[in-house]
Amino acid sequence: MTELRFVHLGFGPESVEYTEAWDEQRRVHAARFADEVEDTCLLVEHLPVYTAGRRTDPSERPLDGTPVIDVDRGGKITWHGPGQLVGYPIMKLPRPVDVVAHVRRLEDALIRTAAEFGLETTRVEGRSGVWVLGDPVEERPAIAGLSLDFDPRIGDEFDARLNGPEYAPSNAGQRREDRKLAAIGIRVAKGVTMHGFSLNVNPDATWFDRIIPCGIRDAGVTSLSYELGREITIAEVLPVVERHLKDVLEQAELKPREIEPAAG
Repeated sequence: MTELRFVHLGFGPESVEYTEAWDEQRRVHAARFADEVEDTCLLVEHLPVYTAGRRTDPSERPLDGTPVIDVDRGGKITWHGPGQLVGYPIMKLPRPVDVVAHVRRLEDALIRTAAEFGLETTRVEGRSGVWVLGDPVEERPAIAGLSLDFDPRIGDEFDARLNGPEYAPSNAGQRREDRKLAAIGIRVAKGVTMHGFSLNVNPDATWFDRIIPCGIRDAGVTSLSYELGREITIAEVLPVVERHLKDVLEQAELKPREIEPAAG
């Protein structure tokens, strides 16, 4: 794999509107496909915005009609904004592209990043991203005095937005439930990746309470600062993320996705 270069689009007072960064993604994507630039990872902090991937269900959007930008990535609805580090690795992969392997590499880099700050994270089967695991169900505190047998979240259609802050995604840490530290949603066009990951460093997590984050109703969200009990800044995290992305992505042995022969 070629050397991975990093481009900083803006952080803090220079945070970037989502659509501006999306335009830059498409420009770099076209240049990478034409071999005019090497593999590139755009890093940015966004102004507050909700974005919805192709699989987002209408019921997962804000109930009050808050605008949402529909994008051409995988995954569902999420939020980007202050305190969250967003990365867009734009890389050429061998065809047929192994999308799952690319996602796993991004997860590896973010798991290593969290570990360097002293936080143990992992994957959750069937759910992309990087997670902090909660306590066993029988050891979690009761919610609003309810036993698990009467917990309304057991139903498939439970909506935390209609049931009070004790059920909010941002309070999953207090409930000792599984909670997502980093989300991943990508697109591959012409063998070149777009979109990428968002890592919650020190955001106001209540932004996630207005949606069904990533379409997941039985878990929540978290941040490095919350889990570690101290203030962590994007400036601290940025060089660590870059180092682990370079290590994982540049050293990866890229292989085309295996195609199983047709039956019969």
